[in-house]
Amino acid sequence: MTEQFGDTARTMSLVGFTAVATITLLLCVLTGPDRDDLDAFYTGYGSLSPLRNGLAIAGDYISAATVLGTSGVIALFGHDGVVLALSTALSLMLLMFLLAEPLRNAGRFTMGDALTRRMPGGRAVRITAGVVTLTSLLPLMLVQLAGTGQLMGFILGFSGESMQTGCIVGVGALMIGYAAIGGMKGTALIQILKIVLLLGSGLVVAALMLHRFDWNPGALFDAAAANSGAGDAFLASGLQFTDSASPGIDMISSHLTVVLGGACLPHITMRMYTADSARQVRRSMSWAVSGVALFVLVLTVVGFGATALLGRAAVAGADPRGNTAYLLGTRAVFGAEVSTAETALFTTVTTAIFLTVLASVAGMILACANSLAHDVFAARAREMTQRREMLLARLSAAAVGVPAILLATLVQHRSLHPLITLSFCLGASAIAPALVYSLFWRRYTRTGLLATLIGGSVSVLLLMPGTTLVSGSPVAAFPDADFTWFPFTTTGLLSIPLGFACGWLGTVASGRTRAEEQRRQYEAVEGWILAGATRRRP
Repeated sequence: MTEQFGDTARTMSLVGFTAVATITLLLCVLTGPDRDDLDAFYTGYGSLSPLRNGLAIAGDYISAATVLGTSGVIALFGHDGVVLALSTALSLMLLMFLLAEPLRNAGRFTMGDALTRRMPGGRAVRITAGVVTLTSLLPLMLVQLAGTGQLMGFILGFSGESMQTGCIVGVGALMIGYAAIGGMKGTALIQILKIVLLLGSGLVVAALMLHRFDWNPGALFDAAAANSGAGDAFLASGLQFTDSASPGIDMISSHLTVVLGGACLPHITMRMYTADSARQVRRSMSWAVSGVALFVLVLTVVGFGATALLGRAAVAGADPRGNTAYLLGTRAVFGAEVSTAETALFTTVTTAIFLTVLASVAGMILACANSLAHDVFAARAREMTQRREMLLARLSAAAVGVPAILLATLVQHRSLHPLITLSFCLGASAIAPALVYSLFWRRYTRTGLLATLIGGSVSVLLLMPGTTLVSGSPVAAFPDADFTWFPFTTTGLLSIPLGFACGWLGTVASGRTRAEEQRRQYEAVEGWILAGATRRRP
């Protein structure tokens, strides 16, 4: 399908990629913190306005996997893809109404800070939180990096493995530089640039798509259903899960995992600590939810448009998982003859997606580096200077990024959907229960917290290899094998209850005396966690 993109579009896309990489790296250098300013590196001193902070949160939340993967599900499965997109937006709303303010009040730099707010001296908790942060974000980093080579090959028209590997290495090196040099403020500016470019270009493409159908969404949906080969089933629930042993249960499990896990991942929750007050985090989240909801509409229109204009078979032919549907739909809306303005718009779209990859992984690397430096290394030292911790944070960015690049080159030709699902399952089964219990349950003990993090993570890691995404289907990671024993696409149906149950059992096993002690410690900081106070800058 790469022949659809002319030489002019490819050349302009390459120029756009180069310009974006240069400008964003320059922004990181200009906004990067001093060598010994931890608050500037970890939080940017809360210097962003609610609008800019909200855009940065939305930018972190909308990853390349969201743009390409969700639009592909919409193009291939219609109604089920729209529900997935809505679940993504609902997850951020859940964070906004339930966890955002307590997280900002309880935390300072990392998830470990928030979890140990009521448990002073919780070194084991910090280290476990750091390990869970790495475990939950590394799969997502691999997805973004491994997809970079294929995406750039699709856009620029090359298919050689060495070229794709070179793209992964080059883009990965840029991302490490963003995280190590720019810190929180530098990566926030990149996220803002990304979301503005992505939303702006997406809205124009969606408007052109609706114009093709006389501004009638119903006509767009009917044309997509007619061209899907599935008929009315394309607009009904369950098409995505027709091959599942229990389609209804599988669908509920998948969407529950997205809703609970999406917004609880550490690279999203770390943005809560950049707000100076509870009021500011509320306003920031309002902007973030609005931006994500608007982009869900864009994905819906472009995804349905790709099927309506090209057909479901053509979308699946370009990529069995539909990851190129957003680009195919953008190109198809222009028609056979492409004007200079349309070529420029297509270049903007491809540049926005490239920037999305850069910004998403940079934010994940930063979250992992912050947790390694602050929760693992700094927690082990009784006295550590700010300058040394800053150096450790920057070195940690390389320590996380380099193995991620190497692993991405190894998995680039396999199905990456299991890795995306793994991250969301860990967020829903380990991180979400730990945050809910830590922020709201008075008697929650240190043993209960460790049991939640470890039990939830282990349950996901044990169940995931047995799911249908890993083997047993043509689009699985191992399509020629079949060792499926958990016949669902996600582990959430079992691992989420297990995560909450492990926390409860660990607390009960701690004994009544320890639970009462934790209740008193929680009540001492309850007003701060739930009501908040303006944070003083050092």
